[in-house]
Amino acid sequence: MTTAFTKPPQKCVSATFKEEKKLQDAVQRLLNRGVPKDNISIIGRNFQSEARITGFLTKKDVIVDGLTTGAIYGSLFGSALGLLTGIGVLFVPFLGAVVAAGPLGAALLGATSGALYGALGAGLGSALMSLGMPQDKAAIYQTRVQAGEFLLVVEVPEEKSGEIFLLLQSAGGEEVAITDMSIPREPEGELATQEQISPEIKADLSEEAQQTFVEAYNQSLSESKEKTNALLKAWERIKHLFERDEKGIFSKRKAN
Repeated sequence: MTTAFTKPPQKCVSATFKEEKKLQDAVQRLLNRGVPKDNISIIGRNFQSEARITGFLTKKDVIVDGLTTGAIYGSLFGSALGLLTGIGVLFVPFLGAVVAAGPLGAALLGATSGALYGALGAGLGSALMSLGMPQDKAAIYQTRVQAGEFLLVVEVPEEKSGEIFLLLQSAGGEEVAITDMSIPREPEGELATQEQISPEIKADLSEEAQQTFVEAYNQSLSESKEKTNALLKAWERIKHLFERDEKGIFSKRKAN
């Protein structure tokens, strides 16, 4: 019954997987159980490659330059990545280039929470802790991703968390945990004014950059109807047009 997962998520169930095949099986089983793909996040380094990923990919595999300065390889076809939306590449201290998909990927990329920038600079574990992951689990997950394993995080209503815990265990997940981690969510619908930009994002943008963000977000949302994609593309537009000033705010227009 898919209706069981229409309530706002209250818990995060997380696990690591040593093999991409087992990760893909777990994601497919979650989808079959009725968990929305927008509630599923994955992070990993060693996705096997057929398609080159540079920056952000839409579901239609359209590459958008600007979110990263490097390249990483990952498979979109026959892979867990192909089942989810919002795939991006980020560079994390101690980890290097990491592929992240789903709402956690969007948050780590800075699309929904500029406040994560500082935490991410100290490593993946610190970023997870800033979202409410217990310190011991955050440290274990960082170590395991660093070793080449894959992290899967699923947002579900509290009453379903035990069921999903057992599902991940039976799918081969390790270090399975139920936590109160809260992943920042994107705003609903188009942004009518700059005042509707989330405070975390707004604090990082000048007045001009805020207006650019609104325009880019609304344009992308009208084209793709996917809020995570719209946020990523709006943030990418900001990074393409602006540089940070001495206060860390995106306010300086880049030279053409």
